[in-house]
Amino acid sequence: MDLQTLWFAAVAVLWIGFLLLEGFDFGVAALIPVLGRRTADRHLMLRSIGPLWDGNEVWLITAAGAVFAAFPGWYASWLPALYLPFVLVLFGLIIRAVAFEWRHSHHTEQWDATWTRVIVAGSLIASMGVGAALGATTLGLPIDGDGNRVGGAFSGLGWPALLGAVAVLAFSLVHGALFLSLKVDGDVRERARAFAVRWSPVAALPLLLWAGVTHLRYGTPVTAVLWLVAALSVVVAWARIRVGREGQAFAAWGAMLVAAAATIFGAAYPVVVPSTVDPAFDLTIADASVSDYTLTVMTWAAGVGLPVVLGYQAWTYWVFRKRLTAEPVHEERAEAAHA
Repeated sequence: MDLQTLWFAAVAVLWIGFLLLEGFDFGVAALIPVLGRRTADRHLMLRSIGPLWDGNEVWLITAAGAVFAAFPGWYASWLPALYLPFVLVLFGLIIRAVAFEWRHSHHTEQWDATWTRVIVAGSLIASMGVGAALGATTLGLPIDGDGNRVGGAFSGLGWPALLGAVAVLAFSLVHGALFLSLKVDGDVRERARAFAVRWSPVAALPLLLWAGVTHLRYGTPVTAVLWLVAALSVVVAWARIRVGREGQAFAAWGAMLVAAAATIFGAAYPVVVPSTVDPAFDLTIADASVSDYTLTVMTWAAGVGLPVVLGYQAWTYWVFRKRLTAEPVHEERAEAAHA
């Protein structure tokens, strides 16, 4: 495998890692209005992702950084063509991070409710923005022979962006529900399990459609097999959550994402940005990459640093592996004291 292909695969793995890890905490936060009926329930849902969400966001920085470092031509065409969704992603992540921190600075019902709503909004905005950017990138952007966007600021936001936004949000909602059924106990666990049973077959459709369209345009027999694996994984996830096997359902749902994303990236290879203006303007890894020497240095650096990062994150998940239960928060304790 040449270095350009290796780094294309590395970028794909980083995006998949981001969607797998950040996807469930986007989903947990977005489900608060649906599953968090009591203050204690909402507090429990946020506690389940509290030690994890900021570490998961590192995968987004690494994925975007890998594109910038290994394929600057890709980055230069991709970012200007999709300023709007990327600005929305940054806005969503910023207000979400601020809300997580500020929510704990006071303990009144109105304060908690306000910042909880901001967390929900930030998660929805960020997840849909990432999906829109990836959907438009893999299914085509209006770029010319020099990699420049053709048209106005909204020219890259057609149906592929909408499909990607819906696909990532729908995946994240069920991913978050499955994570909650695995991580918490009590009423929230039961409601999360019921949500996953009801909505997982529907929520998988946008992602399977996205992968299927990409395969039909550019795919190979290998990507056809990967798409079938993704579809089968949905069936397995739905069947296992119905009988209360949360861990197996969570793993199968994650396998669906991995197989679907592998279908998308595998079918697109070696094109990194298809052009909707003219297929002759498609940007490939050969057009977009840095020199082999630079890629070699990056490979050695990643070989040293990546195991450390993975080990640290695995240790974090191990430390916070225990199932959580709801505890009365400040308002409910005060009410109980006056009763």
